[in-house]
Amino acid sequence: MIKEQELNFCCNGCQGVYHLLQDKGLDSFYEKSKNSLLAPPLQNYADSSSFDSPSFYDKFVKVNSEGFSEVSLIIKGIHCSACVWLNEKALGKMEGVIEANINFTNNKATIVWADDVVKLSKIIDMIRAIGYDAFAYDAMTQEEFVNKERKAYYLKMAVAIFASMNIMWIAVAQYAGYFSGITQDVKTILNIAEWILSTPVLFYSGWVFFRGAYYGLKAKTVNMDLLVATGALLTYIYSIYITIMQHGEAYFDSVSMIITFVLIGKFLEVLSKKSAADTLDMITKNIPSEVRVVRDGLIIECKIDDVQAGDVVVVSSGEKVLLDGEILKGSGSFDESSLTGESNPVYKEVGMSVVSGTTSIDADIHFMATKDFKHSTLSNIVSLLESAINKKPKIQQMANRLSEYFSSVILLLALVTFLGWWLWPNSFETSFMVAVSVIIIACPCALALATPVATLVGLSISASRGILFKEAAGLETMATIDTLILDKTGTITVGKPEVIKEHIYREFDKNLLYSMVKSSKHPISRGVAEYIKEQNQDIKEVVFDEYIQIPAKGIEAKHNNTSTLGGNLKFINEHGVDADILVDETAFYFVINNELAAVYELKDKIKDGIEELISNMHQKRIEVVLLSGDHGNITKSIANEVGIKSFFYEQTPQDKAEYIKSIHENGKKVVMVGDGVNDILALASADIAIAMGSGSDIAVEVGDVVLLDDSLRSLNDAFKISQTTFSLIKQNLLISLVYNAVTIPLAMAGYIIPLFAAISMSLSSLLVVGNSMRIRYKWRNR
Repeated sequence: MIKEQELNFCCNGCQGVYHLLQDKGLDSFYEKSKNSLLAPPLQNYADSSSFDSPSFYDKFVKVNSEGFSEVSLIIKGIHCSACVWLNEKALGKMEGVIEANINFTNNKATIVWADDVVKLSKIIDMIRAIGYDAFAYDAMTQEEFVNKERKAYYLKMAVAIFASMNIMWIAVAQYAGYFSGITQDVKTILNIAEWILSTPVLFYSGWVFFRGAYYGLKAKTVNMDLLVATGALLTYIYSIYITIMQHGEAYFDSVSMIITFVLIGKFLEVLSKKSAADTLDMITKNIPSEVRVVRDGLIIECKIDDVQAGDVVVVSSGEKVLLDGEILKGSGSFDESSLTGESNPVYKEVGMSVVSGTTSIDADIHFMATKDFKHSTLSNIVSLLESAINKKPKIQQMANRLSEYFSSVILLLALVTFLGWWLWPNSFETSFMVAVSVIIIACPCALALATPVATLVGLSISASRGILFKEAAGLETMATIDTLILDKTGTITVGKPEVIKEHIYREFDKNLLYSMVKSSKHPISRGVAEYIKEQNQDIKEVVFDEYIQIPAKGIEAKHNNTSTLGGNLKFINEHGVDADILVDETAFYFVINNELAAVYELKDKIKDGIEELISNMHQKRIEVVLLSGDHGNITKSIANEVGIKSFFYEQTPQDKAEYIKSIHENGKKVVMVGDGVNDILALASADIAIAMGSGSDIAVEVGDVVLLDDSLRSLNDAFKISQTTFSLIKQNLLISLVYNAVTIPLAMAGYIIPLFAAISMSLSSLLVVGNSMRIRYKWRNR
């Protein structure tokens, strides 16, 4: 006895689930399921302690930027939104679980938790306690899931098509009898034959709709499956009644064709969604589980998860690079198209970096791994893509809420239609079939598909061009912004200043200057070093007695009895050196024994594609602003050269963030593009933060979008793809709403029979999917 009620359980497992839900405050699950019979939970699970093993953690668990553990699982047994609701709520109630997000389309759960509070095995136990099971998600298991779903549809469609073709032959005989004459006995025999053939179509091929309707009702949700199952089942029962009573017209052919056409439509949706995701799968497809490494002078096979930073990895021509590293031996060309979208091979030699996910074309190299696989570029890209697919844009959330109530309204309209026709008056048969047509022709599925398929295609195209959206919502936000803010160095410019003028004021040893700038990592120093090396091939390095580098100013060094200074004008002025020369470009001043020896003017090369980007922004009436930490002359020169009218110079990181805050107060939406640590505050303040892939790790971490190839063309493409995707989403929603607004009244007026309603409903879903795929073919040849 519980709460003065006697409760009966089919097994101890169900009783345990009941008490668990009671303890966790999840009683409302039974309110959702009402009086529906619940299946007992699965038993004989494998030991959950294996989920806590170091090997499982190394392969499947990662630590996010906030220090919490994160894992992706496939939840077995999920059938409907109620299953998703129960799992998310039960996990969310657990102490230590930060987030539980389940994608109903692929049964994938992303769980974030504090490992010091709750172990993963306990989370698995919770999932199992409420009647489900979980196992690690990876590309192979997902492929198996899709293939299993596809095979199930193949068999169900084979049965449905075979039976429907034979039913149609029988239907031809019946219709011919109307003109040549047919007795009731023969008619009944033909009806019985159709009855026999339509039964497996309805209850085997159509079982997917009954199952979806059942689990939807358990969650107090009226879905598309309920509309299909209700329409087909009512027509089936009515036809049985007609056959037994031997009067009127049976509609077993409609039952069969309704299930067949809708089933084919759903199967084509599965294929279309799989096709849309193919580009995403390309990045992880055919990743070997082992690599060759050098150990004790020998080349051996090693599991990729066992390779650590510092290990020497061997890659031959035609092989995929699976880890990030620096080339120690060998050279050759690499295909980076899977990451950057750039089809031209990239030549690399000793000292240059290689990136995981690229492919050696003709290079046989040895390289030192700088990261393990778990933290590699390839692994991070996969994580970003998976996360983006799981995060829903606001417009999709709105469409989902709308579709929740849509089916309930349709059932109500069908009832009103039946009563209206019957009381008009019309025969029961006529009224009934008109109401069934209303139920079948309505298509909440098209409404539900309007956003996710277009979003998936948009993410797929972006990934193929080296543009990574961390959330699908970024596509929607980016399509609606009105202000683009650009950093200068590394964003508009290449970030590698080149010497354009050399001013010599006294003779000096170039070896001294070269050695000074060669040891610095500052881009201006590197530019001077490259220039001197090009001008003097026999240059040699010297060893300084003292070497001090002052950030953002310059370098002090001593060699024998010679003191040298190198840096900006302010730096040498602080050391009492007067310089009469002033330049419009960035300058490096070189001083020997407090006497100015040389001045080098440098200019950073502007990236290709800036003109197209600015032109596109102006066409879209998006304001472009340049925020730079450089001085006024350089900033103004760059802004004028690229056509940016609004610019600000000598901006600190705080200044950039305050500027974004000020335009937010005017109701504007902002995209900020940057690549350095000094851009972090501004990136974090923007509605959409875009980070250059070669930028600092923390800038990439903060960014909502990452441009792997650092190209302004990719930035322009990101805007175009987001705008096109958002436009397609609105088109899909319009198609769905117009379809229903036109066809439902026609069905209520009696102009559409159930068979045509089923065909029309399937075609509306395929129209939405096909419209979404247009963006893929549009960008394929670009």
